[in-house]
Amino acid sequence: MKKIFGIISVFFLLLSCNRDDIIQPEPYDNPELPLIIPPDFPALNNSVNANKPTKYGVELGERLFNEKRFSANNSISCAGCHHKSNAFADSNALAIGIYGRVGLRNTPPLQNMAFMQFYNWDGKILQLEKQPLVPIITHEEMNSSILEVIGKINDDQEYKELFRKAFGDENISPERIYKSIAQFGYTLISADSKYDKVQRNEDEAFTESEARGYQTFQHKCGNCHSTALFTDQSFRNIGFPLNPNTDEAGRARVTGIPADYMSFRVPSLRNIEYTAPYGSFGQFPTLKSVLDYFDNGVLDADNLDPVLKESGNRIPLTEQEKEDLISFMNTLSDSSFVGK
Repeated sequence: MKKIFGIISVFFLLLSCNRDDIIQPEPYDNPELPLIIPPDFPALNNSVNANKPTKYGVELGERLFNEKRFSANNSISCAGCHHKSNAFADSNALAIGIYGRVGLRNTPPLQNMAFMQFYNWDGKILQLEKQPLVPIITHEEMNSSILEVIGKINDDQEYKELFRKAFGDENISPERIYKSIAQFGYTLISADSKYDKVQRNEDEAFTESEARGYQTFQHKCGNCHSTALFTDQSFRNIGFPLNPNTDEAGRARVTGIPADYMSFRVPSLRNIEYTAPYGSFGQFPTLKSVLDYFDNGVLDADNLDPVLKESGNRIPLTEQEKEDLISFMNTLSDSSFVGK
């Protein structure tokens, strides 16, 4: 009986405790940010649905994207190679990282990533959340580690507050860093070019040259650069000049399959006006030089894309067609996206 009485006494004592004495997790308000998805764009990839952009997640991600302490000597951030004015690419033939070290490939632009199934030239990354670690640990890029990065920002009060707003507490973890940078990346949607406005009938019209270029594009380029993203996201060997770096093998670096040798992900042509030089290692300084190369004939290979093989390893183009094609491709420039 005494034991039962004691248990009851403890029970009532706990009930009498002031609720203010019980530590509750601090509530936080971090609303989801709706993504404005153009009606002709493909569906969002599955990673976006599992890591939907939020107000403070995106704010934190953008801050981290511009954080130079990601690099070993605090000199390089993600934004150091991905410039907004270049559609988040840069103007170098090859990416240049810490201590001026030169990378293997050209820096790709960052746009419409919420709709992509693969990332990087060789498609090694399938989820954007897995991408941030790559430049952090790569010798030619940031030459650091995620633990070193966290050690540098762990006591930063501004970061603590941002992590609390984004995730509910101040804990800075690798997963939260990757998720927030990806959330920022998912908001980089480019769909307000002249081409888009023409498609939407917003008092815009192609010039005669742009209209001719569009027709040529549909006939000679649209097979690979299809969909509203202007890429079918496939991997193809199109006979471009070979990278002299012997570490390069294109998609075959990922799959180990000989048939994938020197095949690369078809790049989007959106904002191409801002992303020179072109090619996986910046082989071509201008769009005209790319078109001239296709016209003159590409390198032969056993796995050369059938579209080129069937036309004698080239895409024949007149000088007028080249001029018109460039006029059309320039209608894919989204000045608001690049801040111009």
